[in-house]
Amino acid sequence: MEIFLPNTMIYKRKRMPSPKIKQVVLGVCGSIAAYKAGDIIRRLQDNHCEVTVIMTKEATRFITPLTMSSLSGKNVYCDMFDEGSWSMAHIELAKRAEIVLIAPATANVIGKLANGLADDLLTAFVITTRAKVLIAPAMNDEMFANEIVKDNCNKLKKHGFIFIEPVKGRLACGTIGVGHLAEIEDIVKTIVAAG
Repeated sequence: MEIFLPNTMIYKRKRMPSPKIKQVVLGVCGSIAAYKAGDIIRRLQDNHCEVTVIMTKEATRFITPLTMSSLSGKNVYCDMFDEGSWSMAHIELAKRAEIVLIAPATANVIGKLANGLADDLLTAFVITTRAKVLIAPAMNDEMFANEIVKDNCNKLKKHGFIFIEPVKGRLACGTIGVGHLAEIEDIVKTIVAAG
């Protein structure tokens, strides 16, 4: 924006404040919806977020860490016991994270978190962080309707986890039901609002 100062021939350019960059950690689990993580990264970056990715071992079967690293512009974390680093990734990432998004979240990871299990980098990180955690489930509709899965979701909600509920849509198994990952736009809006 340019401002003209009276009685002078000087124009001064007023600097608009830069938006604050939000530090987001994106947890990607082993669901066919993992391919949407790339779009989530791009859309978060468009909304002034810096995204660091943690992938479960199962997620790497659907999409490669190289793809996630190329899109995020950062190292991707997959292993709790990275031999190339002296630091404990789950502790270091937990200190930096301002907000956490697990998308897609599987019944397995939801169940582990609901019961305090931390047997991989993602679950250890989530249990360690003090950042707000948002979970966007994606799974078969019968799995999502299972009473144990519902109980695990409710347990996490009681502990302050925020759920971005799945929607009705065509699932990988060919059926149509509730279990489809929420729309990317809705996920990103929720993250921006939660920060």
